[in-house]
Amino acid sequence: MDEFSFIDEIKQSYYRQPSLIKGIGDDGAVTQPNGQNVVFVKDMFVEGIHFAAHTMSPFHIGYKSLAANISDLAAMGAQPAFYLVAISIPKEWPLKKIATIFQGMKRLANKYQMDLIGGDTVSGSELVISITAIGYAEDNKARYRSDASVGDIVFVTGTLGDSQAGLHILNNPGAYLDESYYLMRHQMPSPRVEFALELIRLPRLSLNDISDGIASEVHEIADASKVTIVIQENKIPVHFSYGQFDTNKQFKWKLFGGEDFELVGTVPKQHWNCVQEAATLHQIKVSKIGYVVEQDSRSNVLLQLENGKKVSLQKDGYNHLSR
Repeated sequence: MDEFSFIDEIKQSYYRQPSLIKGIGDDGAVTQPNGQNVVFVKDMFVEGIHFAAHTMSPFHIGYKSLAANISDLAAMGAQPAFYLVAISIPKEWPLKKIATIFQGMKRLANKYQMDLIGGDTVSGSELVISITAIGYAEDNKARYRSDASVGDIVFVTGTLGDSQAGLHILNNPGAYLDESYYLMRHQMPSPRVEFALELIRLPRLSLNDISDGIASEVHEIADASKVTIVIQENKIPVHFSYGQFDTNKQFKWKLFGGEDFELVGTVPKQHWNCVQEAATLHQIKVSKIGYVVEQDSRSNVLLQLENGKKVSLQKDGYNHLSR
């Protein structure tokens, strides 16, 4: 199978998004968004850095790579609509496996009625997947990290540390409680799109998706908003069987682990009930984990320990350009 036959194999037979005028088949796709804000996100996934053959099947690689982009759209308050995939394929990866990667993407894309509208394929020395996802937000309703204000409540969806616990299990086989749960959280995360869209009625809200660890994500909100965020360690939500892991790992994973693809955000106190209602409606957990104060000279993010002491929380977590 050559490149063009492969493209014919993976392209959709029909499109679901009514704003699409032209999909795959020309040098570019054409959409007509009808007065909405268009949101673009992009992530790259490299074999040996983001995934490995012993921890992720080809299906899971595709599913998770698109999930990461959809989670970014959720953090922007955008409804997913389209995605484009550029892929570098090494010789040792047969096209049958590559097709399974696209099947993983398609499984998740179907849930959100997303259309695959283009991309590129090249040969290379390692498997690299680069996805651009496009979504629509209501006019002036895209969510920004710079919208946190003093007095806001800091909240997070779901439980944290699960993905890294799943990776630990994959790398250290043994007997674990709720093993399938942790593996699912690592291999097939659930972007919080419906929850984020439910909050569209709120006049002000900041959101960030937890891809690099909550310590890193709250720093991004605090830096952009020029405030200090206080995180209360004993309020960070974890799964009920999370205590089976080493104490140091528990602390590290829930703060710095990343890849849970939950949402962290800030909201005015008077609108906290709306956040709770949205979580209940979509059957997800939401927890109040801190608050926003005036910018502190010590740090833009403080961790309040169980004894009440506040310490600077460093912007650790995964950073591809750290040396």
